Amino acid sequence: MRNSALRQALAGLFMLLTTSAGVAQSQQPAPNPFPFPEKLEYRVEWRLITAGMATVKLSKAAGDLWETNLKIESAGFVTKLYRVLDTYRTLTNNQFCGVNTTLDAREGKRHKFTVLAFDNARHKVQYEERDLLKNQSTTKSLDVPPCTHEIVGALSAFRMMRLEPGKSAVIPVTDGKKVVMARIEAQEREIVTIDKKDYHTIRYEAFLFDNVLYRRKGRLWLWMTDDASRLPVQIRVRLGFPIGNITLFLDKEEH
Repeated sequence: MRNSALRQALAGLFMLLTTSAGVAQSQQPAPNPFPFPEKLEYRVEWRLITAGMATVKLSKAAGDLWETNLKIESAGFVTKLYRVLDTYRTLTNNQFCGVNTTLDAREGKRHKFTVLAFDNARHKVQYEERDLLKNQSTTKSLDVPPCTHEIVGALSAFRMMRLEPGKSAVIPVTDGKKVVMARIEAQEREIVTIDKKDYHTIRYEAFLFDNVLYRRKGRLWLWMTDDASRLPVQIRVRLGFPIGNITLFLDKEEH
């Protein structure tokens, strides 16, 4: 593959990661069912190499609010081709409905700052994206259903559900440019082995691609522990050529 094509592939890879990262835990159950404060680190693999690291921290904020901070940074060979440093912060209520989200994205030669502001009383979300290098901005306002989630909040909300294999659920999700009723399907129980450690999980598929939330063709699976914590230990995205599979593996955890 030529370098230009590879750079485009990596750009798509990291743009996707900023909207589909989740959280994970070990085989040991947490003392209480989710939600609870945690800090988790993921290793991002692409074509058998470590492409980057993703760190997720969930903490209590004021009142009944929860704050999630996600940092994604490219690593090794990938950094030389397409350096990425993305910082994502989202504030949600105790049902993980959106309140406010910011994304500071430094990807290659681009630097953009995006804000989602939810007006839950009026059922609206305001989207603003600023190109900090070109000094340009784009805004948009959408009508949304009650308790609409951005993507990280949607994954957290799903963790509070108990969905057995063969069942499915729908969750209202927005990226600020589009709002959809995203379907998540419980498929099978599986044992997932990561670094010689076994996790008893249920495999789920989230239908966000193919002109649902994202126009790109692709599939997204997550493996969530089959216990009260309900935390994914592995996430896999399958995209078309030239990207292929991207897999996030649990690397470290703190509760």
